[in-house]
Amino acid sequence: MIKDVSVKLLTVHNDERGRLMEILRNDDEIFTKFGQVYMTTNYQGVIKAWHCHKMQIDYVSCVKGMIKLVLFDKRENSPTNGEINEYFIGDSSNRLIVIPPGVYHGWKNIKNEESIVISVINNLYNRDNPDEMRLPYNTKEIPYNWDIEYK
Repeated sequence: MIKDVSVKLLTVHNDERGRLMEILRNDDEIFTKFGQVYMTTNYQGVIKAWHCHKMQIDYVSCVKGMIKLVLFDKRENSPTNGEINEYFIGDSSNRLIVIPPGVYHGWKNIKNEESIVISVINNLYNRDNPDEMRLPYNTKEIPYNWDIEYK
């Protein structure tokens, strides 16, 4: 696993009214501080990649559908520099993935429906000077192929 990445198993409580899932609490060991929460949707087959932050920590959870979340450690001084981690999260795998600064990440919707991703970030997004570095999903700088692998 890439250094400083954390995975929290999420518990879903179901009853006749629906379901409730706690994603992140300020008393969780993995919590640092609150910046903002945002929601993004992803249409079938869409890839949203790659981006990275210098200071921001991302807490990512898929609350509808399924995504393949991929991380790439590009931090020069990291013992896991060059490593790739894949996580399949969503309806059948309730997880919160904590992504540290310096780790590129992106995801692909892998179900035949729109997916919904909730992200909590530890710093407020600065529209005038965003803490964000982007690369295209098919960059040669990250050795990853988004195609389905048949094994």
